[in-house]
Amino acid sequence: MRAPDLSQLHALVSVVSEGSFDSAATQLHITPSAVSQRIKALETSVGTVLVHRSKPARITEAGMPYLRLAQQIGTLVAELTPGAPASVPIAVNGDSLNTWVLPAVAQLSHRMEFDIKREDQDHSAELLRQGVVVAAVTTSADAVQGCSVTRLGVMKYRPMCSPEFRDTWFRDGPSGDALSRAPMIVFDRSDDLQHRYLEQWSVTRRAGPTHFVPSSADFAEAVRLGMGWAVLPRQQIDRMRTGVDVVDLAPGTGVDVTLYWQQWTLKTAALAELASVIAVAAASSLD
Repeated sequence: MRAPDLSQLHALVSVVSEGSFDSAATQLHITPSAVSQRIKALETSVGTVLVHRSKPARITEAGMPYLRLAQQIGTLVAELTPGAPASVPIAVNGDSLNTWVLPAVAQLSHRMEFDIKREDQDHSAELLRQGVVVAAVTTSADAVQGCSVTRLGVMKYRPMCSPEFRDTWFRDGPSGDALSRAPMIVFDRSDDLQHRYLEQWSVTRRAGPTHFVPSSADFAEAVRLGMGWAVLPRQQIDRMRTGVDVVDLAPGTGVDVTLYWQQWTLKTAALAELASVIAVAAASSLD
């Protein structure tokens, strides 16, 4: 097998990050046919399929080492090119992004190019394994192969609803039965935080409706508007008027989520600086 061609590796990164051959072509300023030819030539060279031709396009298991290699080469090239911004794809859960991660990475945005993938904290490590991102906020303390792991702190979630919602659904106070029957708000179908909280009340099945609101800011707003109850991170609750906008359903209860920072062990100034600002932000924002 020949050593991979750099233009082919670049095309591989673009197809996976952009999600299609057409979008990759736009990013690379070439034709979709040229992108397809580069990917096909790389696949022929290595003797296997590297990209699922799906919508969106996805890396195959066999393609993951090549995607990681391509990302690493791109990072090193940017490091050695004066004036070239480092391209830094990272995976962050919506609550962290909305509360403390975005202000941290904003400090570096004038000299780094961020591609932030919003991914549930329980699944973000998979994007590291695939090579889609170079770093991630995750709940996994087990380092992905080729990565280092650092504990960031604990994100505390508390059960919240609007005062009117409480008066309607929890007149006699919180209980497993009332929680199971009251409308509940969930981020998306991979969000299990509300169900983890219900387990503390020995609730395994729900009778009430579930609303899906896949945006961290809109999620909190849906709680404030009385659409349902949900567990919200302390950092988001602090932005609201507790007792007016929202109320704590059961003070002293909640869900604790320990977060970790995983990143490639590839040593570059960009990754080191990013890890530093993330650590500082986590120290001041997490418990």
